[in-house]
Amino acid sequence: MIGRSCVCVLLAIAAGAGLARQGALPVTPFAATGTIQYAFAPDDHADSMIIAAINSARLQILVQAYSFTHRRIADALISAHRRGVEVAVLVDQQPPPPGPDMLRNMVREGVPVLVDPQHAAAHNKIIVIDAQSPDCGVVTGSFNFTYAAQHRNAENAILMRGNPPLCDAYLNNWRRHHAHSLPQFR
Repeated sequence: MIGRSCVCVLLAIAAGAGLARQGALPVTPFAATGTIQYAFAPDDHADSMIIAAINSARLQILVQAYSFTHRRIADALISAHRRGVEVAVLVDQQPPPPGPDMLRNMVREGVPVLVDPQHAAAHNKIIVIDAQSPDCGVVTGSFNFTYAAQHRNAENAILMRGNPPLCDAYLNNWRRHHAHSLPQFR
């Protein structure tokens, strides 16, 4: 009889062999540096943490979103764009929900919004802030940039600042998705 630990080891070896066959390699870890903030919605104000991070941006804000209906987050992105920060948004190809369309509002204000059509679901919830500065930031977690994420759902968001290798990894991921995304909102 094989014990649980042996089964786990065998599964790990098999998974590793599968990764090697597919050409995917594990990501090399790097040191954790900087600061971390977190919020658990609906009790914590994840939206306010995200808006404060957007408001602190000096150079660039790059967004990947599955769903986007949060008016205050959209307004913060538009304000950042107006003050000269480069802002760009990638979204899933799902049709926008009924009601006010935050994505079209951003486009009308000059914020580039592109659709990622290459995946069954472009399910990222990421904001990269000032990626190539020492105090760069990454927002991620389960928190969709929606009203429901803050007020009706159990969600989490984390803001990590001051870790340039992490920011570079998220920046490179954003760029890979940007390369195959299309301007669909006008």
